[in-house]
Amino acid sequence: MSHFSVAPEVFEALPQYCLGVAAAKGVDNRAPNAKITALLDQQVQAFASANAEANLRELPGIRACREAFQALGMNPNKFLCSIEALSKRVQKGGGLPHINSIVDLGNALSLQYLLPMGAHDVDRLEDGIQVRFSTPEDHFLPMGETSPESMPAGELVYVSGHTVKTRRWIWRQSDDGKITEETSHVFFPIDAFQDVNRDQALQARDTLAALLREVFGCEVVTGVVDKDHPDFEF
Repeated sequence: MSHFSVAPEVFEALPQYCLGVAAAKGVDNRAPNAKITALLDQQVQAFASANAEANLRELPGIRACREAFQALGMNPNKFLCSIEALSKRVQKGGGLPHINSIVDLGNALSLQYLLPMGAHDVDRLEDGIQVRFSTPEDHFLPMGETSPESMPAGELVYVSGHTVKTRRWIWRQSDDGKITEETSHVFFPIDAFQDVNRDQALQARDTLAALLREVFGCEVVTGVVDKDHPDFEF
């Protein structure tokens, strides 16, 4: 049994913060999947067509993330939240690469629902996973690096033990947190806000769960995390 939680002080800083959550066990991520490949391509095309002239910063889900970054003392222009960075790339015509089935599925649904959707390899977690503010004991391994860097105190992070999996909340994932072809047990957090896009997060979670069961035939459990329910066992 693994555990996900959000620390109480996070809800003090972001009272409307909530998440749709899912965990899948028994995933075979080694081979490309035609259904997921097609889904990602379809969502990229649909998003690009619908938002060719959009001011992405003003889309409700992105605006809510930017406001949260500002409330946390992070510059949203310097540190783009994951969904803004993803949608900006698609809007500019860059498309999205096919990495592996789990990553592609997360990217497709992030675009469809305009929500940050993370993916963490459960077998690489030290002691569950938590959203909390960092401490000087924490460390982060940037993508492509071999030596971890120290962390400042007080940065909102996804963290397992003292290993930071995602810096600046939903900005940048660590190298040791990435999903690979060998990943078979995955935790998916979908970050949202009660007063903006909670319903979309739960819809995204349920769509994700249905596709995971259909495509991989794996075990899936789902839940919701908010200030009244800060824990999820999976």
